[in-house]
Amino acid sequence: MTGPFACDKKIAVFVGVFLILVLIFTASVPVYSQATGATLSGTISDPSGAVIPGAQVSIRNTATGLAKETIADSTGFYTLPNLPAGTYEIKVTANGFNTAVESNVTLGVGAQLTLKIPLKVGETRQTLTVTEAAPLIEFSSSTLKGEIESQTVRELPLNGRDWTSLATLQPGVNQIETQMSFDTAARGNRGFGAELTVSGGRPTFNNYRVDGITINDYANSTPGNVLGATLGVDAIQEFSVLTGGFSAEYGRAAGGVVNAITKSGTNAFHGDVYEFFRNSALDSRNYFDRASNNPKATFRRNQFGFAAGMPIIKNKTFIFGDHDLGHGAVGQCTAGNTRGRNTTDGGSPMRARGEWSQSAKPCPWTSNCLR
Repeated sequence: MTGPFACDKKIAVFVGVFLILVLIFTASVPVYSQATGATLSGTISDPSGAVIPGAQVSIRNTATGLAKETIADSTGFYTLPNLPAGTYEIKVTANGFNTAVESNVTLGVGAQLTLKIPLKVGETRQTLTVTEAAPLIEFSSSTLKGEIESQTVRELPLNGRDWTSLATLQPGVNQIETQMSFDTAARGNRGFGAELTVSGGRPTFNNYRVDGITINDYANSTPGNVLGATLGVDAIQEFSVLTGGFSAEYGRAAGGVVNAITKSGTNAFHGDVYEFFRNSALDSRNYFDRASNNPKATFRRNQFGFAAGMPIIKNKTFIFGDHDLGHGAVGQCTAGNTRGRNTTDGGSPMRARGEWSQSAKPCPWTSNCLR
């Protein structure tokens, strides 16, 4: 097609592509879900306890360089909402007072914390630095919850590397031990993830969230693959377990809420390469196998992968990715026929001795995360 219509079409395509590129490279303002972002608030006061209105409060994430500022109101109150979990440095300045700096302030996922900062009379250019902040307390929330911090997620051993199983570290959270077998169709109807009960509620009453998005499976139960595990533990920064009293911003749950956030790239490159394995060659026979002189069932599980994060534009744009792979083989011993070799069914000497046979079935799985 030629003529003015073809020209107009080319211009429209060019403008559309240009606008998309502008949005990609200029929209660098981070947006966090209200349920995952932390809120820090408090009052600024002088040595006598009187409030200081108009004080300037700034906060900076020491890992990503994310910075925010606010001004204390007429009552000396300040609030800094929607902060991603991490370690921060807080700086407070006011005319006629020394500059106060609070470092190593750690905010967890969805936390609503209060920090009161006193200022000393003096010159603004003089700085008073506190390297170990006082414990932060949640005065503004009645939610019953516990936090699984990044160090716990990273260092505690996990059978199958299922990060949701760490929720059982909190009071009132238990894993249902009498779950249906994976060999039955009924288990598929109830979901494949590890079923958890929170404060006595049904497993389908819980809500699992990652970065503010509900990830419950098709049965509204714990997410998981056919092995009953939720992989990607190296992509999880931390998560909180809400067991009661949580506000309507979470929703979709009559039991508990597992609220997780994924890792992010930082101004420094960080990553890891890992492999975790289990092998029946390293195991001893259980009591019943020893008593019956039966062989060990074959069991092999290899979980391996890598995770890495880095900056694209320092203090602005970051990237993080995780790739989790696994291979395994599970053998099941089956009892042989114990009839004699001279019976009509043609029993073998192996069957006459009551020996066992076993077969191993491979089962690969994989998980990916890119942020």
